[in-house]
Amino acid sequence: MPSIPVSSQIFDLAFHPTSSLVYTGLLNGEIKAFSYDEQGQHETKFSLRPSKRSCRGLATSEDGSKLWAVGKAKSIFTVDTETGDLVDTRAVVHDAPINRVKCLLPNLLATGDDDGVIKLWDPRKPESITTYTQHFDFISDFLWLADKKQLVATSGDGTLSVMDVRSKKTEPFAHSEDQEDELLSIVPIKGGTKVVVGTQLGILSIFNRKSGWGDCVDRVPGHPHSIDALCALPSSYPSSHSTILTGSSDGLIRAVQLLPTKLLGVIADHGEFPIERIEIDRAGEGRWVGSVGHDEVLRLTDLKDVFEDEDEADQDENAKSEVSGDRDSDEEEAVGLEAGEKMKGKEAREGLEDDDEEADGEADAGVVESAADKSADEDSDVPKEKKKRGKKPKDELQGRKKQKGKNELVMDPGFFSGL
Repeated sequence: MPSIPVSSQIFDLAFHPTSSLVYTGLLNGEIKAFSYDEQGQHETKFSLRPSKRSCRGLATSEDGSKLWAVGKAKSIFTVDTETGDLVDTRAVVHDAPINRVKCLLPNLLATGDDDGVIKLWDPRKPESITTYTQHFDFISDFLWLADKKQLVATSGDGTLSVMDVRSKKTEPFAHSEDQEDELLSIVPIKGGTKVVVGTQLGILSIFNRKSGWGDCVDRVPGHPHSIDALCALPSSYPSSHSTILTGSSDGLIRAVQLLPTKLLGVIADHGEFPIERIEIDRAGEGRWVGSVGHDEVLRLTDLKDVFEDEDEADQDENAKSEVSGDRDSDEEEAVGLEAGEKMKGKEAREGLEDDDEEADGEADAGVVESAADKSADEDSDVPKEKKKRGKKPKDELQGRKKQKGKNELVMDPGFFSGL
């Protein structure tokens, strides 16, 4: 794991969006820039000290030509990354030390201070565009939602707020309920549909944008100490939509899978020093993870060594299981067909045999029964009853038949001679 010593505690780092350059903001107010190669070998590019007070936050422009620095001096310093020169200073633009800075759009910058005040800036204008005062404690982190042009801020007062930068209102678009814990970091997951917030108590709070920003929908405990920094994986990794990197005050950087929750492992260790910031180079799509803590060292971790070997192993395992599964399924299918045919033949034979047995049984039963009846009739002492002939059923359609001799009177022939 390559390490870059800087001789002072690092508060923040920022990578150039397209080049192999990294910038660090130090406790003594210095800003140091380093270049690095594929093997992690580094070289100092420039160093300047715009203020004697600590540099707490760094942000680069979209094209990487400018670097903004903020800190305890309550000022915004603009550095030309090509020359390493200080090109602009906005002195004392906040009433409290500035804790965070983030570039939102090519001409839009956001800053947040220790009193919870958030300001939006256009670098072309001397004064701030909008000021938000919904928080009363330090601003710990920013998240930019490009699809809705919304800025999400987390605060030490236990709440997060969402601001629509297109609106001229100074009230936030949404403001969460008190989470009863300091909110220290924020990162999107699931394609930006959900966001994860790191807290002082070591709990990951998950907010669902579709459900609103009023309260979190899930909480994932497990970290033994505060979660001061969060970072998303590059989109090229299959698990990037649900896997994040967490930096805790116990000095460990963990890879955590969410929904379902699973600890994938520890990818970096800063010893007993707390993790201040985590960031991935090339605008979050590179291979190097930069992490800083209180150990005065910038550590670079190669993601390929951490994830790609595992992914290849998983793919090989999956391929093997698929091949063996297909082979097994083919064998099972062949065996099943053969067994089925055998079963069908067997059932047919058994059915015929059963039919034959039933017919034979019926015939045998009839013979036995008639023989038994005959022998019973011969051996019985009970007098035989005469069988009565059954009457033929009447045919209702033919009517009644005339009965011969019915209702006739037998008379003397002389009775008619006198008539």
